[in-house]
Amino acid sequence: MTQRFAGKVALVTGGAQGIGRAIVQAIADEGGSVGILDRAEDKAAEVAAAIVAQGGRAHAYGGNVADRDSFRSAIADLKQRYSRFDILVNNAIWVRYGPIADITPEALQRMVGTGFNSIVWGIQTAAEAMDDGGSIVNIASAAAFIGMPQGMVYCGVKAGALGLSRAAAAELGPRGIRVNSVCPGSIPTEGVGINVDAEKVRLRIAKTPMGRLGTVQDIARAACFFASDDSRFVTGESMLVDGGATQSFI
Repeated sequence: MTQRFAGKVALVTGGAQGIGRAIVQAIADEGGSVGILDRAEDKAAEVAAAIVAQGGRAHAYGGNVADRDSFRSAIADLKQRYSRFDILVNNAIWVRYGPIADITPEALQRMVGTGFNSIVWGIQTAAEAMDDGGSIVNIASAAAFIGMPQGMVYCGVKAGALGLSRAAAAELGPRGIRVNSVCPGSIPTEGVGINVDAEKVRLRIAKTPMGRLGTVQDIARAACFFASDDSRFVTGESMLVDGGATQSFI
């Protein structure tokens, strides 16, 4: 196990489960101090406690990522504890698929707030706290590149995440702050289980050249590449992590 994040301080949104939890664990395993910002504060606390029990450093913060103050509070506390802030992973999302005709103001507001507005507030707050460079990683989706029936808002939010990443990379680059995006394909998580039935999972596997769905660890490895100095001259980029599904005609 390398120690790419020794001495580094990170915050991961939506880190209480799924992809976010895998990223939290991966950063902690490689020596980083990690904050977990999640609406489910009790679950975030359980993840933090497990990391501490393993000898790592982790802290749980309850909050709504659509609210800028949630970022300000969590990042301020981390910086007070460690006198630095280095890495932000914007992972949180709330998703519901459905026909265009069924989109409600409430669902639109929540999906945009969680998946788009949160990235704006996260980038803004992280950039204010980063003193000597840093890395911001936005978890987008393969859906940013394709059209999904019954997924108009989701596709739009994730495409927007890529736009935010590119623009922020251009503006923050002179300060040594890098901004990149990881674009997962189909990953079995708690959230996916709510929106995708077994038949759709079977079809997704069939259309993936590598013959399987991804794992949360696959996404965590990609996020850690962008978060670490391994990608120190990479910014404004997006990485598809989907087993080749998006670029395939299968």
